[in-house]
Amino acid sequence: MSIHRVRVPELAARLVLGPQEVRHLQVMRLRPGDRVQAFDGQGGEAPAEIAELEEGRAVLTLDLTAGPDAGAADLGRETPQPVTLAIALLKGDKLADVVRAATELGVARVQLLVTAHADAREIGAQKLVRLRRVAEEAARQSRRRVVPEVLGPLPLARLTWEGRLVVAHPGAEARLPDLLDWAAPLTVLSGPEGGFSDTEIAGLLARGAVPVTLGPRILRAETAPLAMLGAVVATGV
Repeated sequence: MSIHRVRVPELAARLVLGPQEVRHLQVMRLRPGDRVQAFDGQGGEAPAEIAELEEGRAVLTLDLTAGPDAGAADLGRETPQPVTLAIALLKGDKLADVVRAATELGVARVQLLVTAHADAREIGAQKLVRLRRVAEEAARQSRRRVVPEVLGPLPLARLTWEGRLVVAHPGAEARLPDLLDWAAPLTVLSGPEGGFSDTEIAGLLARGAVPVTLGPRILRAETAPLAMLGAVVATGV
């Protein structure tokens, strides 16, 4: 039987939770005395018990002596090096769908970008909050200990990265799985529906980005990043 997972601000012997997590506990029909798995979104996890549960407030007691894996099975692992998804702004719910799936596929962070052909030029504060909640819920569901950061949009020219950056680009010959040596962090860059401009691609390549192929078909802007991350996951990490 799977155990319910609860996001907490920190791992401490006694924690008071606010309305958001209380709603989650109530939706799961949990009660005082039930056992849960608390995780802080930064890699820490511990078994816990619901000591109190009432409207808008809950108290958890954590067993910090049980070890990080106690009470939980098949938690999975993070990638050997952090993976960042850098993605152009998309319209509607497409970004939420990408953030949700990218979290399940193991990214450490999502960097939103404004590009020449981006579907949108900005994102509201409330939508950014929602994307972060989507990442948290996806991490909870997929039993990850780390909740990816979702970073507000910046211009493509200001994107920086550690390690290797790969960019999906029609006509490229390199295959992403052939480039993965996990010697350094990886950034996966995916563009908008209209693709990157020639100037943008030239600038990226001049800064050391590596173009990769996603096969002979043209993929939608919300499909391409997940195809790239799927190739990463397919290496068995």
